Amino acid sequence: MATMAFNRALPEIKTDPTNQPFFDGARAGKLLIGKCNDTGKFFWYPRGCSPFTLSNNVELVEAKGTGSIYTFTVMRTKEPYCVAYVELDEGVRVFTNIVDCDLDSLKIGQKVKLVFKPTQGDGPPAFMFTPV
Repeated sequence: MATMAFNRALPEIKTDPTNQPFFDGARAGKLLIGKCNDTGKFFWYPRGCSPFTLSNNVELVEAKGTGSIYTFTVMRTKEPYCVAYVELDEGVRVFTNIVDCDLDSLKIGQKVKLVFKPTQGDGPPAFMFTPV
């Protein structure tokens, strides 16, 4: 029997001035990641300082929104859900949820695409992934 992912109620995400640009992107349906302009490398989580050079010569860029499951686990609670690391096509790994699928069919290396799920209150949506 299939174990289907539930659409769990997600708590409201609180924003602050340091993460507001990232969540503004989420409201526009974009997953933004960091890019070091000195090295051209992408990084996660987005921040004002490059993890490669410690320079503030960084920018937020839109990720393609596609990748593959690097690793995952299924939480078999009353409402089962999956937490995973997804490796984006840009090469960075993000901690996220896999949704809208049969959780028993997931596999490491499986291709996934970006989806946004609403949160409670007026908060921005949460980014997650679903199998392609």
